[in-house]
Amino acid sequence: MSCHRRWLLWAVCLLSALLEYGAVRVTMRETRLEVVQGDSVTLPCSFFTMSPLSRLNVIWTLAPLSDPDSPKQVIVFDHGQVIEDPSLTGRVGFTGVPWSADIILNNTRLSDAGTYRCMVSNPPENGDPGIGELTINVMAPPSLPLCLWEGVTDMGGSVALSCMVAEGVPIPEMRWDKLEPQEISLPIKMDGDFTGSVQIINISSQTSGLYRCSVSNLLGTQNCYVNLSIYSPPASSPGILQGVLLTLSMALVLLALMVLVLWLHRSGQERWSEGKEDEECYNEIRYTPSLMKRSFV
Repeated sequence: MSCHRRWLLWAVCLLSALLEYGAVRVTMRETRLEVVQGDSVTLPCSFFTMSPLSRLNVIWTLAPLSDPDSPKQVIVFDHGQVIEDPSLTGRVGFTGVPWSADIILNNTRLSDAGTYRCMVSNPPENGDPGIGELTINVMAPPSLPLCLWEGVTDMGGSVALSCMVAEGVPIPEMRWDKLEPQEISLPIKMDGDFTGSVQIINISSQTSGLYRCSVSNLLGTQNCYVNLSIYSPPASSPGILQGVLLTLSMALVLLALMVLVLWLHRSGQERWSEGKEDEECYNEIRYTPSLMKRSFV
């Protein structure tokens, strides 16, 4: 009987100590969760307390993956009232408060990724709040990439093909391929995680064709395309050149003949004019003596 009394006395003392100096104990049933963008996820947070729940206080915060040094408040339960962050209104809520501190996050976005903290206090328990942490990773398929090209598309020039994608988790893999006349993989230079380019130098007519940039991760693949048309001047053949030279030669010969004909024609006209003048002069001298003779009779 004395042992039973001692055990009961010890239990009462322990209970009194817990009530006076105890703190809420928090347990996270998960420490890391993954969710696909747009889906819903439940963030579990269990707690144990010895006091009534009339003054229960639960605070959830998020340290975003993009800015872990600037945590923000997600949702609060305080004295029976629920307060949501305005940016999350309609997307976050408690699932079983006050008996559970679990929350649900709907229509997840990439900005929801980060470290979440569940802090529970329940006066008159005056210890530090119970705290638990878990990390959420939001996965997303690659967004539609943007394909661009720049450079000189004349023979012998250089062309740069670039491909940019805005988002994708895990980070998408990127590749460039020439599709025509057969698929050929091209060496790619990455500029960060979301931009890749291909440099093509000393281009020729064989460079013309359809090029594809592919970005892919575990959740899907997206493509964009560039169609290159390389300008090549028509090649001159020996037969064409000889024909042109022969045509020019014949034209020069005809021109020379025309000049010769015109010169002969003009020379003949000049000689005929001179002969006519000489004849007129001769007739005039020939009749003059007779006229003079008649005047003296």
